[in-house]
Amino acid sequence: MSRDLTLAQKAAWSLARTLMVPVILFQVGNEFGVMPADELDDAEIEILFEYDPYSGGRSVH
Repeated sequence: MSRDLTLAQKAAWSLARTLMVPVILFQVGNEFGVMPADELDDAEIEILFEYDPYSGGRSVH
């Protein structure tokens, strides 16, 4: 988890390109996290961006 959005975005893009799977950047409270999209359950998180290694990043909002 990170409190810096820019750092979290860079980590998300790097993880997507390393794993070659879509990842999501989410926010819980005032911290940001990154996880593979297929591991997302119905958790109470706010999804901000999705990063796909094939098509780039896109805002979910």
